[in-house]
Amino acid sequence: MALTLHSAWRATAPYRVRIGLAIKGVTYDYAALDLIAGDQRLAAYRGVNPQGLVPTLDLGDGHVLTQSLAILEWLEETRPTPPILPRSAVDRATVRAMAGIIACDIHPLNNTRVGRKLNRLGLPQEAITDWIHGWIRDGFDALEPMVSRHGGQLAFGDEPTLADCCLVPQVYSARRFELDLTPWPALTAAADRAGLFPAFISAHPNQQPDAKPSAQGQT
Repeated sequence: MALTLHSAWRATAPYRVRIGLAIKGVTYDYAALDLIAGDQRLAAYRGVNPQGLVPTLDLGDGHVLTQSLAILEWLEETRPTPPILPRSAVDRATVRAMAGIIACDIHPLNNTRVGRKLNRLGLPQEAITDWIHGWIRDGFDALEPMVSRHGGQLAFGDEPTLADCCLVPQVYSARRFELDLTPWPALTAAADRAGLFPAFISAHPNQQPDAKPSAQGQT
């Protein structure tokens, strides 16, 4: 039973899932969508994911999963080794909170459809970039002390967790939009160290079949 991941190479939500799949050693087929061209709004894809967002994970048995955090939790429940959540309830809640800052508070305000809406409202690219920077700063300001307190080599301890699955793509996005990361040394260092793990290397946007490394634009 082959899994199919509907993904876009540099979008941060499917990037998270690719990391999780790689950590768990799960193979899958890759179905690329061009978000700038609007593939996610086509009827064919809406039939797979009515919300018209990525990622979507088709399990190949009639079940289709959406929303990156839900997919990562499903991976953890169905393939518990190696774990991406700590053992204790408090630690698990902490890691989920770290992931939530990124997936719920930063990313939704910076994705393609928000950028497109801001553009339609007449905002110049400079103002859109300032919007993006502002929400990343707010989230990173909250996340930095958590990584400083709980981090080891990575965002929480020394082994990859759900937090790293979210942090590495968000740092990638911040750098793509040329945000100075100097104010957040702990989370930046954790993301850079995580990026050296094989699972993170294989999940990197530039390693995907639809990669266009020279392209610019919204996440």
